[in-house]
Amino acid sequence: MINKERLVAEFKELVQVGSESGREGRMAALLQQKLEALGFEVVIDEAAKAIGTETGNIIARLKGNVEALPVLFCAHMDTVTPGMGIKPVEENGVIRSAGDTVLGSDDKAGIAVILEAIRILKEKGLKHGDLELVFTVCEETGLSGAKALDYAGLEAKMGFVLDTDGHAGTIVNQGPSQDKIVAEIYGRAAHAGINPEDGINAIQIASKAVAVMTLGRIDEETTANLGIITGGKAVNIVPDRVMLQGETRSLNEQKRINQTKAICAALEKAAHDAGTTVQIKIETIYPAMFVPESEPVVQLAQKAALNIGLKPEIKGTGGGSDTHILNQNGIPSVNLGIAMKKVHTTEEYIAVDDLVKDAEYVLAIIREAAEKEL
Repeated sequence: MINKERLVAEFKELVQVGSESGREGRMAALLQQKLEALGFEVVIDEAAKAIGTETGNIIARLKGNVEALPVLFCAHMDTVTPGMGIKPVEENGVIRSAGDTVLGSDDKAGIAVILEAIRILKEKGLKHGDLELVFTVCEETGLSGAKALDYAGLEAKMGFVLDTDGHAGTIVNQGPSQDKIVAEIYGRAAHAGINPEDGINAIQIASKAVAVMTLGRIDEETTANLGIITGGKAVNIVPDRVMLQGETRSLNEQKRINQTKAICAALEKAAHDAGTTVQIKIETIYPAMFVPESEPVVQLAQKAALNIGLKPEIKGTGGGSDTHILNQNGIPSVNLGIAMKKVHTTEEYIAVDDLVKDAEYVLAIIREAAEKEL
């Protein structure tokens, strides 16, 4: 039923519209045009003012042709860098970038399969309840678009986000909370060759703190990472400042809190032992999410997968997505696998057959929801 050639062509069209985080204006304009042509009422919200981007989130609504359960589909418009000037290359049933950019299947594959499912829905005159689509900005920079979204006007009782790896039929119902940690250690500058004893080496303090931290995989629910360290002005100056940036994640809120505290304690002790100070800022980027398998959104996703011969797989993830924020705002939601591979790298790719299966799955969810009375 899915028009493979049209789906692939539209996916390639979308990825060639550069939309790195904060620069989604052209993508939003194109999607607004496409959605209005499909009969949607389209609104671009005020998120741009809140987060300083070119455009806001797209909220689109299509009235149902039957009285049935309203559902929401969500994907994000932005990509990581390098995401401008993408040239998709299709070979042997696989679509890649030309090798100097990401492909942008994260998350334009999600957008493309939603659009194709809607096109089939309209062409075949299939039953459907009210549909809401949300295409967010700045997902890649801390879920900023979803956080700034106006949820008051949304009516859907459940949401499906298309933004994770795994085959079609993968249903992610659990994800971690995340803390971002930014620490600045203050030392004292001195000439490294003439009077180094007058200095306090901030980089050395940082190294002592990091040496006693437990990082990486803490347990099956918890991870921690230091990803950026910057400091120093010249090789002949004792560095007076160093900045460290890291994160902690856990499916268990208390474990995340404890891991963040442990990192902070190591930094504070190292600074104290050196007779100096450290300033630490902690920001919880998103809360943990858990949607029980008994919830209607999970049940419907499973049933829809089985309806088209997919094997549903319910699982957790170590990553974050707009799914967290939808759940936080009262819309029970799961994240669906769309089989994108090696995302956030210039080796990113997606198979054409997986795009087709993804679109079939979206269509199956809409059709299954149409059987659920209000």
